[in-house]
Amino acid sequence: MAVYKRSYRSYSGDLTPRWSRFWILSRYAMNGIFKSRFLTGLYVVAFFYPIVVIALMYLNHNTKVLRLVSFNARDHLFDVGGQFFFVLMTVQCAVAFLVTAFIGPNMIAPDLANGGLPLYFCRPLSRVEYVFGKALPILILLSWITWVPGLIVFGVEASLSGFTWARDNLNLAGGVLLGAGLWITVLSMLALALSAWVRWKIVAGGLILAAMFLTSGFATAIEAVMRTDVGHYLDPALLVTVIYAHAFGVHLKYDITIFSASVALVAICGFFAFLLQKKVRAFEVVR
Repeated sequence: MAVYKRSYRSYSGDLTPRWSRFWILSRYAMNGIFKSRFLTGLYVVAFFYPIVVIALMYLNHNTKVLRLVSFNARDHLFDVGGQFFFVLMTVQCAVAFLVTAFIGPNMIAPDLANGGLPLYFCRPLSRVEYVFGKALPILILLSWITWVPGLIVFGVEASLSGFTWARDNLNLAGGVLLGAGLWITVLSMLALALSAWVRWKIVAGGLILAAMFLTSGFATAIEAVMRTDVGHYLDPALLVTVIYAHAFGVHLKYDITIFSASVALVAICGFFAFLLQKKVRAFEVVR
């Protein structure tokens, strides 16, 4: 618009609430995630195991089916307890890891590659809001395939077994929320940090997959050489497994408490936040 016409008028419509402006980033990021058919198929497959588990739970309480397999009506084909939920959440967290490797690199890398961060931060949007807006799609998508199915399975079993079972096994629901919440946070921060530092999406996705295997191998090497479990505090996957094992009453050989595992995961997330703080800024100094 030519300045001499002086017909410019400032925007006089309704303003977006300050607290919800990060949602704009999340909304546009969500729109582009499922354009890939492979990713869409992978995400659909993530619901297969919980659906099969729920179907088996109904059969487990069906007296006609139990009679057909020569079971007493008061018995069950299998027990829905700690080991049952341990396997369920282990499978779902592994699928969530694969999904993160495909959706994570698309979050920050395009903005850095095209010099878009100054356009974001010249508006009333802080770095924390920017990171949260980019992380929210990952948090939402991973929640739907981790703790949400876990709680649904818990609710289905509670409806079939009664209030007494739900009251006696309330720790299972707490373990599902704690373990999945920490795992989702670690995956989100890892994906965003690698997306910010590696601008090639394919390379960033490969590094997400490699990161877990490298930390696991490094922890195993420390244990073999130094005869100590200290190295396992660098392995996020093992730490989440330890949390699930303690919460579900499953025995593991590692002498790591649920508190120390949770603190280690929070520290790992803090390191990823430090990496993001170094890259997510309105300007870049080129030396």
